[in-house]
Amino acid sequence: MSIAVISDIHGNITALDRVLGYLEERRIDRIFCLGDLVGKGPHSKKAIARVQEKCEVVVRGNWDDFIQKPADFPDLQWHQEQIGKEGMDYLGTLPFHHDFMMSGKYIRLFHASAKSIYHRVVPMLHPIEEREAMFGASDFIDEDKREIIPDVVGYGDIHAAMLEPIDPKKVLFNTGSVGNPLDVPEASFVILHGTYLSEEPAPFSIEMVRLPYDIEKEISMAREMGMPNLEPYALELREAIYRGRQKA
Repeated sequence: MSIAVISDIHGNITALDRVLGYLEERRIDRIFCLGDLVGKGPHSKKAIARVQEKCEVVVRGNWDDFIQKPADFPDLQWHQEQIGKEGMDYLGTLPFHHDFMMSGKYIRLFHASAKSIYHRVVPMLHPIEEREAMFGASDFIDEDKREIIPDVVGYGDIHAAMLEPIDPKKVLFNTGSVGNPLDVPEASFVILHGTYLSEEPAPFSIEMVRLPYDIEKEISMAREMGMPNLEPYALELREAIYRGRQKA
């Protein structure tokens, strides 16, 4: 069985539909989403609807959280208006993490880190202690799961895909971003292969996928909708380099 793990869509419906189409072609069994459905791109409302329809599991990202709060600048207000009340209500229901067994491995998925949806961990910038802490617990982890040390941890948030063994028994991976990658200008996600929900050891693998999509189409739609802060966003999509004043 295969599980696609996607993250950081950020209202980029062109990239999301390209990824969903690809996963359908490959007959992937399940799709889990690690949050940040909204903001930055123009189609947050559509992204929410697609994720609700296609994803079996969705956890909460930092954008999904703070976009529900009163906005203090017009750019964010524009995105809030696009989402609407129904979308906001849905974002408010998303859990912090999701745990499951696969091929005898205990897997934990969250948006940014075990500490918080706002605590960012960038492997190239932060010490090994920060990566090791990704396998730990906090008040945000369900109380009945805090004593469990995962074998595999997956997260999003940093918009840059990576796969790193932490020690001989632990693996940390980042999905990268579907809608706003900041490493390579292609949609990025992960596919887990193994025996779903099984506690018995069995073959298990982590597949990193990069998928080209029509970037200019997405930028054109944003322009037609009058999305604010467009040019920094367009440069991010084209160059995969952070250009704007909005958070990742």
